Amino acid sequence: MVTMTGSLLSQADPEVAASIGRERRRQIEGIELIASENYASAAVLEAVGTVLTNKYAEGLPGKRYYGGCEFVDEIEVLAIERAKQLFGAEHANVQPHSGASANLAAYFSLLNPGDKILGLNLSEGGHLTHGKDVNFSGRFFDAHFYGVDPVTGLIDYDQVLAKAREVRPQAIICGASAYSRIIDFKRFREIADDVGAFLFADIAHIAGLVAGGEHPSPVGYAHITTSTTHKTLRGPRSGFIMTSEEFGAGIDKTVFPGMHGGPLMHVIAGKAVAFREALQPSFKDYARQIVLNAKAMASAFMERGFPIISGGTDNHLLLVDVGSIGISGRKAERLLDSVGISTNRNTIPGDTRSALLGSGVRIGTPAVTTRGFDEADCVQVVDFITRALRAPDDDVALARIGAEVKELTSRFPVPGIDRDALD
Repeated sequence: MVTMTGSLLSQADPEVAASIGRERRRQIEGIELIASENYASAAVLEAVGTVLTNKYAEGLPGKRYYGGCEFVDEIEVLAIERAKQLFGAEHANVQPHSGASANLAAYFSLLNPGDKILGLNLSEGGHLTHGKDVNFSGRFFDAHFYGVDPVTGLIDYDQVLAKAREVRPQAIICGASAYSRIIDFKRFREIADDVGAFLFADIAHIAGLVAGGEHPSPVGYAHITTSTTHKTLRGPRSGFIMTSEEFGAGIDKTVFPGMHGGPLMHVIAGKAVAFREALQPSFKDYARQIVLNAKAMASAFMERGFPIISGGTDNHLLLVDVGSIGISGRKAERLLDSVGISTNRNTIPGDTRSALLGSGVRIGTPAVTTRGFDEADCVQVVDFITRALRAPDDDVALARIGAEVKELTSRFPVPGIDRDALD
């Protein structure tokens, strides 16, 4: 368990320690519904907070540019082999610091600046690194986009094919940050083959569901698969890459020396632990419950008159149309923060509001499922949310909801965090 009572940090830097303490309280007493967040286990937290942070280890296991790497080599090899086993991949690189850096390595290993890429539009569920003009992916590459059907909210694969034939991209990116349905990786590979493009799959959000058997895997279809480790996979904040042996050497060279110097060995240790945890039979039960909880929440929102984009969910997230009650996603996000519920605003397909405002709220179930919430608990959370959104100016009602949030969370521990350590 992580505590701060009597810690060296509180003595060395009481200001930082105090801020961490407040964040600990927020995590314990609040309800975390941000789809890209989760709680790492105590073992992962312990691994990340070790003496491995002191070690520089440029290069790969057995091929370092520094001495004294024999033990960090052991750890990185474990992480690589466990990632390969977990996803059935031929080759893995576990050094990327984030999902964005993993995507950067994927692009620069097979593409040249100025090449065309085709990804899901950010405003319809894609990600910054899939071609947005303010991101490296849009600055270094000629980015084009496909979208979702405006009526169903689903990816229209015929439209993707038509767009691919029009653009003739060098790479197609599939994967999303706010798409609640199954992604057909086989169909994407057929489209990529049709136009002679590489297929990159970004499974940052759904990696844990893939590992747990709740979502089809892109491995074997995508030329390169990238991911984070901290969302549904429940590891430390970081990234990794999987590919075939054919492209493995190119990926490794792009990561180092092409992208960074020394890898973060303490975080790689955390990844190794997280991969081992995901290989346990219990992780399949966890992944299944994530989806059950999301489906229960989607149904509960719709029963209460809140539209859900695409009419439901097949994975860990749902996109709630709060514009339907006349408020922006930003207002909804801030209102829910005030009662201890963390979400994030999001645009929805056809949104007339800017990305800073949005008409949607993205909700995810990985973190609450880690705490032990089941479907009934998640329906209770929907009740909190809808009551709050319909009483934005009722301070008494909001205070009551905030108290109910704390009462609910008091029954569910957060892994690795000692509730008794609260001030």
